[in-house]
Amino acid sequence: MTGDPREFLRALFDKAVEVADPMRSLAAYLPEKPDARHGGRVVVIGAGKASARMAEAVEAEWGPCEGLVITRYGYGRPCQGIEIVEAAHPVPDQAGLDATKRMLDLLDGLGEDDFVLALISGGASALLIAPFEPITLAEKQAVNEALLASGAPIGQMNIVRKHLSRVKGGQLAAAAYPARMLALLISDVPGDDPASIGSGPTVGDASTANDARKILERWHIDLPGSVAQVLGSGNGVLRPDAPELARIENRIVAAPSQSLEAAAALAREAGIRVEVLGDALEGEAREVAKHHAALALERQSKMAPGDQPLVLLSGGELTVTRKGDGIGGPNAEYALALALALGGKPGIRAIACDTDGVDGAAEVAGALIDPQTLDRAAALGIDPQTALDCNDAHSFFGKLADQVVPGPTLTNVNDFRAILIEPA
Repeated sequence: MTGDPREFLRALFDKAVEVADPMRSLAAYLPEKPDARHGGRVVVIGAGKASARMAEAVEAEWGPCEGLVITRYGYGRPCQGIEIVEAAHPVPDQAGLDATKRMLDLLDGLGEDDFVLALISGGASALLIAPFEPITLAEKQAVNEALLASGAPIGQMNIVRKHLSRVKGGQLAAAAYPARMLALLISDVPGDDPASIGSGPTVGDASTANDARKILERWHIDLPGSVAQVLGSGNGVLRPDAPELARIENRIVAAPSQSLEAAAALAREAGIRVEVLGDALEGEAREVAKHHAALALERQSKMAPGDQPLVLLSGGELTVTRKGDGIGGPNAEYALALALALGGKPGIRAIACDTDGVDGAAEVAGALIDPQTLDRAAALGIDPQTALDCNDAHSFFGKLADQVVPGPTLTNVNDFRAILIEPA
């Protein structure tokens, strides 16, 4: 390959984000706008980090629409008719609570002749916030923070979220029934299960409140009395075959596999071999990093001088069990653990970023590493192992100027990782 390897790795990430942009991906899945002249209303609703961009893409095709979409602070887009509300993520806030109530009010009273377009992407779990009474917003925030710090897989977190909510697990779709609904989804979950994207507000779920309770017990999360009360009394999560879901269609318009394929094509154009490790990887970030470091070293050991470089690509959603008080996220923690496991091995560089531009709660997508990462840290008096132990990876890479900060990407197809391997 020619050029700067770090710039090449960043170009792979940018390509992964680019192909997941709703302005590129959504139109192909959008039907003709239903004709409202015969009395039926057309209402657009949505939630998630990509939802405002999705709304913008809808109006680029349909023109001004009635509706309300909730997105993360800083991720709003100009729309002609759809109202965009910004709220907090990953821990919900009052703005999200108020906007969700207004969305439910908008759906109230719709009939069989009405049509609802739902735009759902990752982040909707926190942005669509309507806890069952008597759970308060503060109690829901506390449970959400505890889940995020626990290291629980995203699928298990979403089960809990569904059974504490009045909108998740198909309940948002039920609120629009008997109107017809089309939900367009951007996947940020391993396996692209629509029931897991944004905790499935338009998809039924077979899990039970008892399943949610067992998850909270497994991950040692203390329950406020109100949460225990709700989980003990049942709730409104709909089974997949519920009649209220009979008029809903769910379509995925962008997924992690498409972004990895686009990055792989770009790498091959540059004369680099590609090995895709999978688009649905899960697990503790530092443990996955150790495994990937061993894999990279093994692949490099089989290279001869002059061999083509190789890039290992992967996606999915890694987790962090928070034990320290630092500033970090799964992608930065993966990158730091990878640098430590590689030990400065020449010829191996990597990038790890979240495609939504936010790793954990920081306004940073992730980080880059190279064979000099540990030496540069030592020269600055920074101990990488201490940073890892304290879950302080973002601070570590910030001091090295190795953070990747793209700003709001307006999409979300989860983690993107690339390890570039050249002959030693």
